Amino acid sequence: MAIVQIADNEPFEKAFKKFKRIVEKEGILTEVKRRQFYEKPSEKKKRKERQARKRMIKALKKKSFI
Repeated sequence: MAIVQIADNEPFEKAFKKFKRIVEKEGILTEVKRRQFYEKPSEKKKRKERQARKRMIKALKKKSFI
């Protein structure tokens, strides 16, 4: 849960930016979008495999093997 501590004289825009940064960091919006529709278990498995493959390729590029 995203909680923002603000000072008494802090402007709304600054507090809102803090809130957006916290929500982005915690991945709340992506979770909401993902849960918006039902995802079949086979689709979930395929998505996780794609994500793992993408992470692997990114790690290999970082080590400059590809």
